[in-house]
Amino acid sequence: MAEPVVLDDPADPRLADYTSLTDVELRRRREPAEGLFIAEGEKVIRRAAAAGYRMRSMLLSEKWRGVMGDVIAASTAPVYLVAPAVAEQVTGYHVHRGALASMARGPLPAPAGLLAGARRIAVFEDTVDHANLGAAFRNAAALGVDAVLLTPRCADPLYRRAVKVSMGSVFQVPWTRLESWPADVGLLRAHGFVTAALCLAEDSVTLDQLAARRDRRLALLLGTEGDGLSQAALRAADLRVRIPMDGGVDSLNVAAASAVAFYATRP
Repeated sequence: MAEPVVLDDPADPRLADYTSLTDVELRRRREPAEGLFIAEGEKVIRRAAAAGYRMRSMLLSEKWRGVMGDVIAASTAPVYLVAPAVAEQVTGYHVHRGALASMARGPLPAPAGLLAGARRIAVFEDTVDHANLGAAFRNAAALGVDAVLLTPRCADPLYRRAVKVSMGSVFQVPWTRLESWPADVGLLRAHGFVTAALCLAEDSVTLDQLAARRDRRLALLLGTEGDGLSQAALRAADLRVRIPMDGGVDSLNVAAASAVAFYATRP
């Protein structure tokens, strides 16, 4: 166990992992390049540690020292105690949860490895909103999705906002990135998956009709927040599927649509 160290200088280089957390573009570039991500709040930090992520350091206000005592005792990472005002200067916002941890990323698994034992997976194409992606991961964890695959342009599930919205569910659901999309639909097909694209196409079947098929292996494809799935992805999919709508509403956002689709197709 490392003895907590009190720091009062926001420019201290030991706090470098936590600087400018509100600068989305900077953090999106920096965190993957440096092999880190930020876990915020007691529950998220505990879930990240329980999932096997190595802690680089922890940043706490004094009142959280006792609450996180067992986590501190179980880790050899340095623990920095700072006043709330110092934390705000470092991060760029008021850290109301009082606890942050810098965690080390691990290598992403190969897609084939995740597909081997899965029956139902979700593929997100170009979902760039961190809150939507975090909510979708929470849905996937709650509704028994075996794995999540992301296309190259998708947001980072380990970005602080996505992790927080997911309530740490990004640590529970196996996930990785595809390298060649939509060509990788062929990889899904080679592993026996029926690919079902959620869309508004006229030639689509309803979600109830898809669920009634009881496909042994099913991949649900969901698109970006504005335009939905690309035409290339729609052409590559085996089926086009719609969620019937009432009240003059034409569609749900991607997070809500994922919850409906995951529930309807559960084994």
